[in-house]
Amino acid sequence: MPPTPRFDSVQCLSPAGLHRMSYTEWGDARNPRVLLCVHGLTRLSRDFDRLARVMAEHYRVVCPDVAGRGRSDWLRDPAYYAVPQYVADMVTLIARLSAQSVHWVGTSMGGLIGLSLAGLADSPISRLVINDVGPRLDAAAVARIGSYVGRPLRFATIEQAVDYASMVAAPFGLRTREEWREITEPTLRRDGDGWVLHYDPKIAVPFGAVTPQAAAAGEAALWKLYDSIGCPTLLTRGAQSDLLTRETAEEMTRRGPRAKLVEFAGVGHAPTFFHDEQIAAVRDFLLQE
Repeated sequence: MPPTPRFDSVQCLSPAGLHRMSYTEWGDARNPRVLLCVHGLTRLSRDFDRLARVMAEHYRVVCPDVAGRGRSDWLRDPAYYAVPQYVADMVTLIARLSAQSVHWVGTSMGGLIGLSLAGLADSPISRLVINDVGPRLDAAAVARIGSYVGRPLRFATIEQAVDYASMVAAPFGLRTREEWREITEPTLRRDGDGWVLHYDPKIAVPFGAVTPQAAAAGEAALWKLYDSIGCPTLLTRGAQSDLLTRETAEEMTRRGPRAKLVEFAGVGHAPTFFHDEQIAAVRDFLLQE
């Protein structure tokens, strides 16, 4: 029988108070091998269902809904919708799981969270997959993403939401209407006679407040963390990505952990791990030790 997901949550702390972070779990809960899969800015844990079903044969697979998304609580102060808070929440989750070490797959924002945690001394991450993101982000792509994050959207039907997702997230490279429906339905919640997106619109507050000076300082800090990573690292990239340029990706193969780079044709930002060749790249890397 194919594995089925379980759902749980863990209590975390921000300077604004307590919040609960939910997670979806696959595989044997007694398996000491733990794989954390962390989603992008406006996404959620169910993005990894296909990958998790494959990896559950080898791991206890845990996919959190980062604070403000999915079934997780919204933060009382949106200023804490930022990577340092997310890293702290993941440390709490890892402690909850009683994991001494973990493997990590992070897409976009989830990749930045993983990069930031893996770059710390005594990090619990022993093998890292960074999906279509790096210390240097293309400014035009950031502006593109910022143009739709937090917008007050409402859909009369699920099909209308699928139409919208297939337009704004076209770079995902999904191939069929059924795939778009599969990745869209979990991101919706019922609201009266319509549907709205699953996340707190205020996640856009810190995202939209970044100045050029702050962006430069953030890039320098991320490169410092990246250069401190000591574990084997795989960098996956959509060949048409506008967020992670080929130049930055190649630089990531030359410094820090000297990531192995795998690119997927016909995909932009970001690969979804929906298709066999993408899942195989992650599986083979994680299981080669």
